[in-house]
Amino acid sequence: MSEKKSIIKDRSFLFAKRIIKLYQYITDSKKEYVISKQLLRSGTAVGALVREAQNAESRPDFIHKLGIAQKEM
Repeated sequence: MSEKKSIIKDRSFLFAKRIIKLYQYITDSKKEYVISKQLLRSGTAVGALVREAQNAESRPDFIHKLGIAQKEM
C-alpha cells in the first residue's frame, strides 16, 4: 500500500532542516547558546507534533494536535 503524500509533513521536515542550519550558524558565528537551543527545540518539535497528529484517535484530536504544532511556529 503506497503512502499518501503529506504537504504538512514535508514542509515541517524542511522547516526543521532550516532551523538546524540556523542553529549551527548562530552557535558557530555568534557564539550564542541559550536562545539558539530553545529555537532548535521549538523548531524541530513542529515535525514531531505533526506526525503525532497524523496518528490522532479522532478528528477533534487531530485538530487539537495540529493547533499545538502551530503554536510552536
